[in-house]
Amino acid sequence: MGRDTEQNTAKQGRTVGLVIAGAMCLWIAAQWIGPELGLSGRYAILIDLLALAAFFWALVVTFQIWRQRQSDKG
Repeated sequence: MGRDTEQNTAKQGRTVGLVIAGAMCLWIAAQWIGPELGLSGRYAILIDLLALAAFFWALVVTFQIWRQRQSDKG
């Protein structure tokens, strides 16, 4: 694996980690703040779907990183 490829893979991994952590923190904050502000259940569902979309994106990118590392190995 070349140095540029390793750096790109590491950058993608960091991005995935930040997206997962950020989505989880925002989701928890929204679940806590939503009832305090009196937001309806529709907004809670929207926030849940946005968090799920972020997690799905992270899963897809993680799978791509894994596949790239497997093809570079052998």
